[in-house]
Amino acid sequence: MSKDAIYSTPHEHIVDFAFDERVASVFPDMIRRSVPGYGDIIALLGLFAEQYAQEGSTLYDLGSSLGAATLSLRRRIGAANCRIVAVDNAAAMVERSREAIAADLSPTPVEVVCADIREVAIERASVVVLNFTLQFLAPEERLALLQRIHAGMLPGGVLVLSEKIRFAEETGQQFQERMHLAFKRANGYSEMEISQKRQALERVLIPDTLAEHRERLLQAGFDRVEPWFQAFNFASLAAFK
Repeated sequence: MSKDAIYSTPHEHIVDFAFDERVASVFPDMIRRSVPGYGDIIALLGLFAEQYAQEGSTLYDLGSSLGAATLSLRRRIGAANCRIVAVDNAAAMVERSREAIAADLSPTPVEVVCADIREVAIERASVVVLNFTLQFLAPEERLALLQRIHAGMLPGGVLVLSEKIRFAEETGQQFQERMHLAFKRANGYSEMEISQKRQALERVLIPDTLAEHRERLLQAGFDRVEPWFQAFNFASLAAFK
């Protein structure tokens, strides 16, 4: 695993964060050291495939990055005649995910697509994963995507939405931010790395509150929304059709 040192030296100009070749090459280390609970979420996604994948249906991993969520789903599917469609718009991520998926021996077929998730048809879906993906879309585009996902899902299907979240109360926001910073420091990031990455992300990653996520999911047509995981200011919801 290559170490994330992208922001370990001073950058004269901080450009917006992008999932380019530099990020793809260190992404496993970056995500492990930056997102508390990420490994647990990935592992537990397989249980959603086990419990909710329907025979003859499609599972979607939207914003699939290096394919970790796809592999977790693939290894736990018990229903017959399923397939997985993994979508990401970053060519560097897609190339590496194809290699990882090709090396995996699980039988469920996987199609890896390099495309914008807003333009991919969702059809006969039983499980859809948006794993830290929606937060990178402009806020005004989020509802339309969720509506498209809902429209393409089978009754009884589930959308798993994992996101960085913000908090309406200032004291809660300050506490969660302080703990997240402590998490990154404990994982070896310097103050300069933390500061420069924050600047790179501030115009790219725009978080919502849990209440905003819930309201939007219900507005998109989902029948109920269940929070199932939270580690500091990162959380995951299950929305059911």
